[in-house]
Amino acid sequence: MKKTPNQPDSPIWLPYTQMKTALPQLKVKSAKGVYLHLEDGRKIMDCISSWWVILHGHAQKEIAQAISNQAKNLEQVISAGYTHQPAEDLAQKLIDALPRPLSRVFFSDNGSTAVEVALKIAFQYWKNLGVTNRTRFLCFEGDYHGDTIGAMSAADKSAFNDVFSELLFPCDQVPFPFTFKEDETADQKEEKALERLDEMLKINGSNYAAMIIEPLVQGACGFRICRTEFLSRLKEKLQAYGILLIFDEVMTGFGRTGEIFACIKANCVPDIICLSKGITGGFLPLGVSVCTEEIYQAFYADDPKKTFYHGHSYTANPICCAASLASFELLQKTQAKLKKIENWHRDNLDELSKSGLVEKTRFMGTIAAMDVKLGPNKEYSPKDTRSIIKAFQDKGFLIRPLGNTIYILPPYCIVENELTSVYQTIGDVLGSLRFHR
Repeated sequence: MKKTPNQPDSPIWLPYTQMKTALPQLKVKSAKGVYLHLEDGRKIMDCISSWWVILHGHAQKEIAQAISNQAKNLEQVISAGYTHQPAEDLAQKLIDALPRPLSRVFFSDNGSTAVEVALKIAFQYWKNLGVTNRTRFLCFEGDYHGDTIGAMSAADKSAFNDVFSELLFPCDQVPFPFTFKEDETADQKEEKALERLDEMLKINGSNYAAMIIEPLVQGACGFRICRTEFLSRLKEKLQAYGILLIFDEVMTGFGRTGEIFACIKANCVPDIICLSKGITGGFLPLGVSVCTEEIYQAFYADDPKKTFYHGHSYTANPICCAASLASFELLQKTQAKLKKIENWHRDNLDELSKSGLVEKTRFMGTIAAMDVKLGPNKEYSPKDTRSIIKAFQDKGFLIRPLGNTIYILPPYCIVENELTSVYQTIGDVLGSLRFHR
């Protein structure tokens, strides 16, 4: 096949990438800690945990050893009718770490499928109870839950899913009360969101099966943060109408918000929680949806029609579960480090804010984000994103903006001077590109 100009030699079709305008791909030879080592001899600091999955650091020896040991013993077995100790142990670990009444674990393959499972469980739950009118879902503006059909349906409309709009089921949206440092309108935003929810509930309250939210931090739309108390008020309103609450903690789970789970930080327990990304420390894909005993009992019946007919070939894969157990052990030793990273974010954001290059700074736990401050006649474009990515790569940093939002989500092994160098480089890059003028 004849190649067009600038077409890459590799046959790989990259995700979220317009291949015609893509930057040249950097080939990674190995990785250790916070660094990627390239084939050409350069090293790149991984400031975003390779799409938010690397929890403790690259090539963590404890997880690698757990994977090796498990692979020599049992690599895979059908999950229908068979079980194994790694899955049993991981399920119990999750239940012990999560607040009650979350108590039943359903394994899948990744974040999108964990969400898909949760939506299907919530929908069928009402059907199994004999309630036929609860067929609608609520979500939030700015939400992103994955790229399968159900996950896209329950998300805000964006470039990620717009082309598939004809395939998606309708989902009613509530404004997300996005807040940031020195935001004087946080109270008003929360009231607006809850007032809009009240309006929807008065009209269709008895028709909603569930509401889904990325708790505390929305990821893909720009790491937008809300206050912890908002979630409790939200749940109270949903409970009044018997509507299930789903937390998509695919990104926020396993310490990212400073607590092991965002639901613990917010003191708000959902009916179903979705987990993935950091669950194996970033070594292997694994998804989990955990629900309450009450929901599980609606499927526990003699009637085969009440069965949850959903599964994946690699459900509860033993090697994935072994990796997750090793990561869990490391996480339990890391709690103090999470607070240190949060403090480092705070100090560096304060310093960077003085430059006038960024605005709407926000942080929570190990997550920090800021918006590029644009000059009065400046518009931000995809070309600007590519320029920022390239500028950071040239300086040895992996940072991928989301629109005009720059975020930092490092592995937990990062040390203070490394994180400080990230912020210093952000200032250098934005200053050289002159978005503020």
